[in-house]
Amino acid sequence: MLEPSEAERLANLNGPFDAHLRMIELRLGVEIANRGNVYRVIGPPPTVGKAEKLLRDLWREAADATLDEPAIHLALTQADADQSASDDVEPQEVAIRVKRGMIRGRGANQAKYLHAIATHDINFGIGPAGTGKTFLAVASAVEALNETRVQRLVLVRPAVEAGEKLGFLPGDLSQKVDPYLRPLYDALYEMLGVEKVVKLLEKNVIEVAPLAYMRGRTLNDAYVILDEAQNTTIEQMKMFLTRIGYGSTAVVTGDLTQIDLPKHQKSGLRDALDVLRDVNGISFTFFEARDVVRHPLVARIVNAYEARDANTPDAAGA
Repeated sequence: MLEPSEAERLANLNGPFDAHLRMIELRLGVEIANRGNVYRVIGPPPTVGKAEKLLRDLWREAADATLDEPAIHLALTQADADQSASDDVEPQEVAIRVKRGMIRGRGANQAKYLHAIATHDINFGIGPAGTGKTFLAVASAVEALNETRVQRLVLVRPAVEAGEKLGFLPGDLSQKVDPYLRPLYDALYEMLGVEKVVKLLEKNVIEVAPLAYMRGRTLNDAYVILDEAQNTTIEQMKMFLTRIGYGSTAVVTGDLTQIDLPKHQKSGLRDALDVLRDVNGISFTFFEARDVVRHPLVARIVNAYEARDANTPDAAGA
């Protein structure tokens, strides 16, 4: 119970249509219900305690200041809310509702990945092809858009094969970059249907672009996915990660065994793994061959290459 009970202060704390409470729920992995100034928090004991303390802190702040999304975001960060998703807390199952139905993680790693995406602002999914890294990220993004938690989706890929210098290719920009972005389109079509994707692309609610076009931008209230991140340079990865603004979620996916950069150039994904692994608020989920959800032969192929690369380290690239 929050005292004293003041209608205007309660509205300030809860946000428009309880948006602030939904932000806290999503970030901490709890459920919050309230009737007037009486709040009930449901979830794992460690996160319930964090949520209760956060609500009381925000209640005190709501007496003197107008709370908005950036203020809630900063309060979550200052309260060390992301620590609630650490390995000593059992991840809650995350079910994603899209046009094709409900999507849940297959296996422990996918479940952990979906939980991490729901509770962190920046997420890395690293592992071999066929483990659902990009598919689940797109599904989470589509759900966030459908529930108006974000205003737009930005899907990005490095166009390594053309060195991101696409001018010599025939056609307009879309025709130049589409071959590199096709897997993202395919996932969107499966989630939303072709007609809706086309309409959202026309309205710029969904933006699909090469990584080079992210420079100089700040992305607020957006869901941003960087696919094939193993083919970014160190500078590109740093540039991408520093585009993230308030109310945004970023998911970075890649496979460190399929680096197409020149041999002398270190992958930005590998560098980010070295530099950011211990940064609070960033999640890393590592997939293995056993997490492959494609044809059973794909897992065997991945295992065979991993065995070969274990004996020849340079085979995996720089």
